[in-house]
Amino acid sequence: MTEAPRPADQMFGMIAGFWVSRAIHAVAALEIPDLLDGSPATADQLAGKTGTQAPALYRLLRAVASVGLLTEDDKNAFTLTPLGATLRKDAPDSLHAFAVTELGGGHYRAWGDLLHSIRTGEIAFDHVHNMSIWEYFFVHNQADGQVFNKSMTELTGTVAAEVVSQYDFTPYRVIVDVGGGQGAFLSAVLRSHPNGSGVLFDAPSVIAGAAANLKAAGVADRCRTEAGSFFDSVPTGGDLYLLKWVIHDWDDADSGVILRNVRAAMTPGSRLLIVDTVVPTGDTPSPSKFIDLDMMIANGGRERTAAEFDKLVGTAGFRLERIIGTNSPSGIVECVAVD
Repeated sequence: MTEAPRPADQMFGMIAGFWVSRAIHAVAALEIPDLLDGSPATADQLAGKTGTQAPALYRLLRAVASVGLLTEDDKNAFTLTPLGATLRKDAPDSLHAFAVTELGGGHYRAWGDLLHSIRTGEIAFDHVHNMSIWEYFFVHNQADGQVFNKSMTELTGTVAAEVVSQYDFTPYRVIVDVGGGQGAFLSAVLRSHPNGSGVLFDAPSVIAGAAANLKAAGVADRCRTEAGSFFDSVPTGGDLYLLKWVIHDWDDADSGVILRNVRAAMTPGSRLLIVDTVVPTGDTPSPSKFIDLDMMIANGGRERTAAEFDKLVGTAGFRLERIIGTNSPSGIVECVAVD
């Protein structure tokens, strides 16, 4: 019978958890998984390709091998595992860009000032960088912003597969994805609904990179793009409106503006789907509760409980019809417009 770990040992693992995440960031930033293309390689062999010091690189590789990203043989050569392969840039379920963005200097430093948000209610990212996350990525660090956009596309893939497996999109003729990024989510929806058409709507700096993605997904002929701000207005004429990972970026006041603009664009019979995490009540374990902290420190947003969603959409002219769970952190909040 295996003894349960001592509370102190459990706590040590929790406290040291960021050591693992930072090591993962280093491996992803150095593109080690891409260099391990099926053939084992030693730290000496990889050091020249990564511009690193071989003994230090060996210590990094040994550490991430201990948590399953690599395996090490008796000649100190390392081979990529299926877990480590998720950090390859070309992996179908790649999390490379997410690791680089989430654990990179911009975002990671904001988490280091979590206490500022707790003490003041202010956004830690803004406090650390003297600018919003949107200015940081899309004005002053545009190369990082491209990686940020890619990370959102990566994460969207898994969630999109879950949503299209749980929700029937076929009754809707025109589907408008508000704040839809570079089109990964809408592409998945349209592939599941060959007779539907789509409108992809986002800020000009984001929508500019969507055309290639829509073409690669085979839906470019059924999807047009529009640039603008959802704080001003959204495209009209949709039968179904999508808000994936939009509402959680904003507080209730700003979210209300977005929702009312969607409501104003809708025709009779239109519906709204909000795809966000739904926080369970009490002390039920859920990644949504830590994603909520991420929203708080990054942009002042929040994840919401079912009751909070019900109240929020009600103030914008909607009725919460139902919440559909998925095998991902995100749920589907289906709303109908009311007079």
